[in-house]
Amino acid sequence: MIFTLLYSTVLKQRTLKTLTHAQGVGLHSGQRVEITLRPAPPDTGIVFHRIDLPNPVTVPVSALAVCDTRMASTLACGNTKVHTVEHLMSACAGLGVDNLHVDITAAEMPILDGSAASFVYLLQSAGILLQDAPRRFVRLTDTVEVHQDDDSGGKWARLAPFHGFRLSFEIDFSHPAVDNTRQSVSFDMGTGSYARDIARARTFGFTKDVEMMRANGLALGGGLDNAIVMDDYKVLNAGGLRYDDEFVKHKILDAIGDLYLLGRPLLACYSAFRSGHALNNLLLRELLLRTNAFEVVTFDDDTQAPVGFATVARAW
Repeated sequence: MIFTLLYSTVLKQRTLKTLTHAQGVGLHSGQRVEITLRPAPPDTGIVFHRIDLPNPVTVPVSALAVCDTRMASTLACGNTKVHTVEHLMSACAGLGVDNLHVDITAAEMPILDGSAASFVYLLQSAGILLQDAPRRFVRLTDTVEVHQDDDSGGKWARLAPFHGFRLSFEIDFSHPAVDNTRQSVSFDMGTGSYARDIARARTFGFTKDVEMMRANGLALGGGLDNAIVMDDYKVLNAGGLRYDDEFVKHKILDAIGDLYLLGRPLLACYSAFRSGHALNNLLLRELLLRTNAFEVVTFDDDTQAPVGFATVARAW
């Protein structure tokens, strides 16, 4: 008789094996910026460091540190800010990176190609290291929901109990280029491939809005090389779309990054209609107020974790 021994282990925190660098421009500031991603000890979380300042300032990730959600998610510590953090945060969530130091030489993260793909590449190139500490999750025990009314009929976002992390998003754009694509999508972090199915979806905008945004100091670094740009009728990018449903997939990408600003991975089902950075952060703040709606959990036996959570995210 042959016996097969099955070993279970604690589901562990993750950081990088080595440091890695990137440089680019900020989407909204247009300013050149360099970043260095460095390994961090267990229980550090993801921490930004403004090393361009005379006295460097540390800006830890926290849902309550989000100070601005106009067109991006911005973190602040006192008067020091780091803008447009959601794409890196999305990549970290997609690959399960818990602890990371991010050195940055300007006030805004580089937009790179407008998606999270370049950040995924950087993280995977540095390598993912398992650490000797249990990974802590925020598990929903009750449903939390927020709504906003507007001239278009309102928007909402919801977190509900779920053994895993699943996202469903619906957009509602009345535009010929968007109407020809799917305007809703669902993605399961445990069974899907974040790097393949979500990470390459780019941010998008309309030429009619560019003048207004630039007058307000936004989109100064945007262009066809780092965004999907549309006129009144069509996509202007020569290569077209990367996914048939790239618009709504980018909203999923943003939501993953916005929700990871909680500071810990979620075990929940997220669903939303016409949500964005502001409503996503409002949802997290409502969750933190509802202390009876969640619990912090670890998995001493990784076989009890949600499907796919015990393995390092697959490469491309």
